[in-house]
Amino acid sequence: MTGRHAAPVSPLLYPNRPAVVQAQWWERLPAPLPPLLGLMAGILLGFGSIWAWPLAALGLAVAGLSRRYWLLPLVLLAGLLGQWREQSWEHAPNVLAGYVGGNLSLKGHWDGQFLALQDPPAQVALSPKPLAPPGAVTVRGVLTLPPGRRIPGGFDYAFWLRAQGVHTLLAGAVVKSSVPETGFRSWFRRGLTSGLPPQEAALMTAIELGDKNALGNQDRNQAGFAEGYGVQDSFTRAGLAHLMALSGQNVALLVGVLTLLFVRTPLGRVGLWRYPLTMLLLLGFLLLVGFAPSIVRAVSMGELALLGLWLGRGRLDVYGVLSLTALGGLIVQPAWLFDVGFQLSYLAVLGLTLSGRAAAWLPERWPEWVRLALVASLLAEAATLPVVAGNFHQLSLVGLPANLLAEAVMAALVPLGFLAGLMGPLGWLPNSLNGLLLDALLWVAGTFAKAPTLPWGTIAPVGFAAYAVFAAAGVLWLRRVVRLWVPALVSLLCILGTALPSRLVPAREVVYLDVGQGDSTLIRANGLNMLLDGGGTPRGDYDVGAGTVVPALHAMGVFRLDVVVATHADADHIEGLSSVLRLMPVGELWIGQRKTDDPVLTALLKAATERHVPVREVRRGDSVTSDDIRLNVLWPKGAPWSTADNDNSVVVQLVSPKFRTAVLGDLPDPAETVLGVGRLDLLKSAA
Repeated sequence: MTGRHAAPVSPLLYPNRPAVVQAQWWERLPAPLPPLLGLMAGILLGFGSIWAWPLAALGLAVAGLSRRYWLLPLVLLAGLLGQWREQSWEHAPNVLAGYVGGNLSLKGHWDGQFLALQDPPAQVALSPKPLAPPGAVTVRGVLTLPPGRRIPGGFDYAFWLRAQGVHTLLAGAVVKSSVPETGFRSWFRRGLTSGLPPQEAALMTAIELGDKNALGNQDRNQAGFAEGYGVQDSFTRAGLAHLMALSGQNVALLVGVLTLLFVRTPLGRVGLWRYPLTMLLLLGFLLLVGFAPSIVRAVSMGELALLGLWLGRGRLDVYGVLSLTALGGLIVQPAWLFDVGFQLSYLAVLGLTLSGRAAAWLPERWPEWVRLALVASLLAEAATLPVVAGNFHQLSLVGLPANLLAEAVMAALVPLGFLAGLMGPLGWLPNSLNGLLLDALLWVAGTFAKAPTLPWGTIAPVGFAAYAVFAAAGVLWLRRVVRLWVPALVSLLCILGTALPSRLVPAREVVYLDVGQGDSTLIRANGLNMLLDGGGTPRGDYDVGAGTVVPALHAMGVFRLDVVVATHADADHIEGLSSVLRLMPVGELWIGQRKTDDPVLTALLKAATERHVPVREVRRGDSVTSDDIRLNVLWPKGAPWSTADNDNSVVVQLVSPKFRTAVLGDLPDPAETVLGVGRLDLLKSAA
């Protein structure tokens, strides 16, 4: 028997038992875990999720194994409460439903994210987001219902808005008048940006307030940051996206600075009252930055920890506090369970709880802070890996060194930035140093963003289950319950079990991507991937290739294109292909007429040259074959060319033993009759 997990037993109560017994693993589970699992199961039941029953069964099993039978009814009660709360949230009335479709002029308070109306009391999302500073604004546009997920890997904007209590969207929003807000929040924002260039000011606002609107505007207005990537994309590729989401790091640094002030300065005379004072300041910080799931989790845990210290309870059980804050947050807002910030925040903390055990595996001659920094970064990345991979469709291969450098910068930047905000117009004084720190952070992100990333598709339930098995094996190894070969073998089996099926049976499908105006068609034929067109926004600044097409391809597990076809030189068909060529490996680019006076086609050919993609001018009779599937070019015939681009569209026909289809681009009716496509199961014609 070892004393690591042992508990003393009174010989008076149990005379026949040894003085030390080994506690079973289920006896050491946190008490709040079963009701938390029950609540999550109730919420998932409300959403019709297949994960509800396993979670409910797990909650009941944990309660039974731990012999906490009194928790059994709590699991069921929590599940019922979660389902009731979810249903009440899902069916909350939309007070603006009667105005949908109307051209309206709305006046309210713009906070940089939503427009808050007073009569009727509601919040409205604006598209495009106005560049006006937070304050009272009057906008005009068409009130619509927000769109949901329309493509694989797409963002469910409607669900995300409903989770924020927003049901409607004002499309084509034009600001008629704007009056900047006054008060402390305006003072704080002014201090954050005082004396900083636009890009650094936008990054500072994102780090300190979690507001990335200004940063998004900077990305759209500049020519690129690192090899054509915007600042936000560069942070994501470098594995640093979490730095722009308010979380435990901001709270920990703020509490650390306040603790130093209370202990190392005359403010220390307040004694134990420093704990409630710090709690009040944390609450003020939460009101300042807003109620995002990750920062609510961090502040809630901080408040409970400070409360325990104030009452003399010492350090609280981290798993109990984590479960309690999650339970409270999900009761208030059930949809947070599906929020990426909520998931990343809690998973990262769960990973960090193993830091002490993991650090013990590193050489003792290393300084303790070095060991903890290494294992903390590794465990946080490992714990959040499936969520990051499934939502961002890529994994940084240089996240560990990038985070070690960036965290060193953030340790000084976060408190100094907060000081600049408190100083308002005088914020330029600390910002003279903050500007250097922000430049250093941008350098880290820009440098590591150039490294290749590991692309990833959408993770199915079986993928999450496989990762859970691997994570359990890893935790058991860290706790020295099993040997290293066990997680290694489990990892190999999970990889083979999830990766082999798609490789043994390659996809055979035609997918029409919803890119708004224009077309984009993916053909997957026994391992050959062909993309015809990439959509475009000829009158906008949205990059449909980078923002829609590439994420959709990655979500479907397509990480390389053998052939990209630009059917004709119309912006709404080929504008998005330039980003596709820059962001994905492409074997060959097919075009019809090589026009020299079209700027969009010129940009596409330039991207092909930069990425060393061969350009092939196809004609009727050209083809490519993949096993029993043949892709034939039926048009164009070549010179003489028509003066209308649509008449010169590249037409591709797919022929297989069981299915035949053709994609006509924008070829007009008179030309369709001379193609000779034969019998087809499906025809994709011009809209």
